Amino acid sequence: MPVYKDEKRGTWYASFYYTDWTGTRKLKKKRGFIKQKDAKDYEREFLNKSNQSCDMAFESLVELYMEDVSTRLKESTMDTKKNIIDTHILPFFKKLPINKIEATHVRKWQNDLIKNEKGYALTYLKTINNQLSAIFNYAVKYYKLPGNPVRIAGSMGKKKADEMEIWTLDEFEQFISTVDKPALKLAYEIMFWTGLRVGECISLTPKDIWPEKVIDVNKTSSRKNGEDRIYDPKTTKSARKVPIPEFLYNEIQGYINSLYEIKDTDKIFYFTKSTLNKNLDYYSERAGVKRIRVHDLRHSHASLLIEMEQPILLISERLGHENVQTTWETYAHLYPNKGIQLAEELQKIRNPESQCQNNTTNENESQKTLE
Repeated sequence: MPVYKDEKRGTWYASFYYTDWTGTRKLKKKRGFIKQKDAKDYEREFLNKSNQSCDMAFESLVELYMEDVSTRLKESTMDTKKNIIDTHILPFFKKLPINKIEATHVRKWQNDLIKNEKGYALTYLKTINNQLSAIFNYAVKYYKLPGNPVRIAGSMGKKKADEMEIWTLDEFEQFISTVDKPALKLAYEIMFWTGLRVGECISLTPKDIWPEKVIDVNKTSSRKNGEDRIYDPKTTKSARKVPIPEFLYNEIQGYINSLYEIKDTDKIFYFTKSTLNKNLDYYSERAGVKRIRVHDLRHSHASLLIEMEQPILLISERLGHENVQTTWETYAHLYPNKGIQLAEELQKIRNPESQCQNNTTNENESQKTLE
């Protein structure tokens, strides 16, 4: 692999031919290498990538993977994916050839994350592991990698958290009574009474609040490089119309009217998810209620609807889940007593006389007590 010295600049450069995916022979030239070895390494890695060789470095595979999926995924999804890869995956596997990465490497990487002092949530560990597995699946399918070492190593984390922290209506009322900042108070109210996601809530504009007492959920917000960015809804079903109670509609309109020269397309709230979480910590401690995450206000809303015995299909549509199965898998543990109630109702239908007898027995017992 010959490389060349740029006498004028005092650096090295690579200049070579390769055949692209269309079969066209092309010249590739890259300048500015300080060392001869760096120029040779660049040429070798470039040819490995173009020849779909499993000798390529993991970072080169990531480049190919991200280029491929970027045409099929939303920008917000790509941002999340990139953050996970850059933060948790590339630092460990970056320079390793993909055909040299074994299950033992993956297990070491997993153990480092599990023991990390930041104490990552089990669900987050599962997400990170799934991302690494997806990259290797891509290599198996398109670059002739013999197998996926992540599958051999096994998974880490959990798909679902062991417990879901929620507030009852009484706990929420106790909490909200201590919130003395109007904007924060309204945001917490919206999430508890509608089940909106945090990004959906903080991206609301006056135009999204309809006179029919409906919130038009048509976008979401996420923070990237220190700036808030607006994206399309998370999924197709996330774009939805959420009816709201009159008291909440009046609170929202009252707050909007108090803002100075706000336009229909201006954001109602100008704080971040981090701000909401920090203040939720402060006010929950002040109110003497257990600490939950701001996202758990959405779960609390779902729990409230279940207690109100609302149909699961309606709950799913209101939350903007892609399908009812997602709703059921998320909140099935909140339904244990519902099964008992169902059995009792079936008993009434099958043998209504027993219900009458039970009522008579109860009346007799009550009469004896009075006597």
